[in-house]
Amino acid sequence: MRINKYIASCGIASRRKAEELINDGRVSVNGKIITELSFQVDEAKDIVEIDGEKIGLDEKEVYIVLNKPEGYITTVKDQFDRPSVLDLITDIKERIYPVGRLDYETSGLLLLTNDGDLTYKLTHPKHEIDKTYMAIVKGVPTNEEIENFEKGLYIEDYKTAPAKFKIVKINEEKNYSICQIKIHEGRNRQVRKMCRAINHPVLRLRRVAMGKITLKETEVGSYRHLTSDEIKYLKGIK
Repeated sequence: MRINKYIASCGIASRRKAEELINDGRVSVNGKIITELSFQVDEAKDIVEIDGEKIGLDEKEVYIVLNKPEGYITTVKDQFDRPSVLDLITDIKERIYPVGRLDYETSGLLLLTNDGDLTYKLTHPKHEIDKTYMAIVKGVPTNEEIENFEKGLYIEDYKTAPAKFKIVKINEEKNYSICQIKIHEGRNRQVRKMCRAINHPVLRLRRVAMGKITLKETEVGSYRHLTSDEIKYLKGIK
């Protein structure tokens, strides 16, 4: 099995992320650093390690949804030593990783799993899985601004895909609006950048759903295991 597929099958990361780990010299086989992406692993004999920690195919698959608080990163390491969402996972012995990411200031729904193939599927743009956010934005967007948002905006070096934007509540006295936003892309800080592009910067942002998966009654900072129906739904996404 190719080394990147093996790492993904162990639930460590998606195949693309596995390639980054290999290129960074963090993967070893039988004590030797591997940087060749085409390297073949013998699952029965080879000892594969990432950052000196052994990985394997024998872990059970774990699927959870976390209600991420603000002030947590969704990467494993951080140069500023900020707390990670993995610090909130206390009773799961398997190594699990976030599916996609939420930025440091954004709260809400975050899937975590050790199913590398599912992670790859859910983060690949072609699957167009809706991500639903509730945003508090400055001011009140006009119909024209909402239309531009939904058609797609030019941000930096790309144009965003069609999205959905609905005003849920307006507070004229404090000059803000509560809005429901749906996108299916997952670029870095995309919702914030899109709102800023229509001159209504985000004041607070929370993800409330990913496809049909919701937080349900999960409290902030807590997590729950996905039901069998939810897992089946995710794996059935084409």
